[in-house]
Amino acid sequence: MSGKLYIVPTPVGNLDDMSVRAVNTLKEAGLILAEDTRTSGVLMKHFGIETRMQSHHKFNEHETINALAERLEAGEVIAMVSDAGTPAISDPGFLLVRECRRRGIEVECLPGPTAFVPALVNSGLPCDKFCFEGFLPQKKGRATRLQHLAEEERTMIFYESPMRLLKTLQQLAEAFGGDREASVSREISKVHNTTHNGTLNELVEYFTATAPRGEIVIVVEGKEQQPVEKVDKYAKFKNSNKLNTL
Repeated sequence: MSGKLYIVPTPVGNLDDMSVRAVNTLKEAGLILAEDTRTSGVLMKHFGIETRMQSHHKFNEHETINALAERLEAGEVIAMVSDAGTPAISDPGFLLVRECRRRGIEVECLPGPTAFVPALVNSGLPCDKFCFEGFLPQKKGRATRLQHLAEEERTMIFYESPMRLLKTLQQLAEAFGGDREASVSREISKVHNTTHNGTLNELVEYFTATAPRGEIVIVVEGKEQQPVEKVDKYAKFKNSNKLNTL
């Protein structure tokens, strides 16, 4: 009988965001896959979780998914965590989930923390339709991706490091126009959690003078929709009738 893979979100900042169900799932699992066992070890110790951990990160996941899938097929229950937030969202996890689905192994993702949702809501930009871009390509394909996104009408969400934030804001302003509304949220749910709103040009000016720190989420307004001109498909018949009556 096949086992089960649990995807377990962990706090992005405040440890009080850890759910009781997440703690119990990690305690009852036979193995915890952790992006960094040292980082996750602090969390496990805080909640009294003694389940054995194994490293599972972007540098080894391609080599380990088959062995892990075989263990799950043999009946083992495995839980997966990332350093913070929900695994597979700009973090390792997708490859193993896909392999489990391919083999018919049960997978369950627990609801829980992820950084982009509070950043999106705090931005004050439309939340009804949005696209999550995660981290932009570092080099190859970056300019092409920005050019494509310049036509995106939905609110866009990006992850970025503090070291690259200013450069990314400058590139977004160049690609989308400096008057596009945006927000930058950092340290979600932590003590120094802040959100700065303004146009891209204003944010470039602010972060030129103020060095950013912590994990960053950028939210950018989509391109303004152009009104669609209504075409009367019966116009030619109406004009023809007018001529006939003259």
